[in-house]
Amino acid sequence: MPGLDTTIVEHKLPLMPNLKRMKPKVALKVKEEVEKKWNAGFLAVAEYPQWVANIVPVLKKDGKVRMCVDYKDLNRASPKDNFPLPHIDMLVDN
Repeated sequence: MPGLDTTIVEHKLPLMPNLKRMKPKVALKVKEEVEKKWNAGFLAVAEYPQWVANIVPVLKKDGKVRMCVDYKDLNRASPKDNFPLPHIDMLVDN
């Protein structure tokens, strides 16, 4: 961050987290879902990504898989807003 002396302390956040292991059955469903989204044009190849995040497969009741993304490390590195959100009553009154 600009303005901070990095000689005092320097934090290291993982830009490329370790791969998470999946059960073979779940990995097959994830592969099918990725292929479906790739063929539909929803996914693209990133040549030089600075931040990489793991997917978190969530099994639905119907047996399909929902692919979520784990952005914990990216959220930790993002600057925080230091102002409170307006109260809902104020938003409704305006």
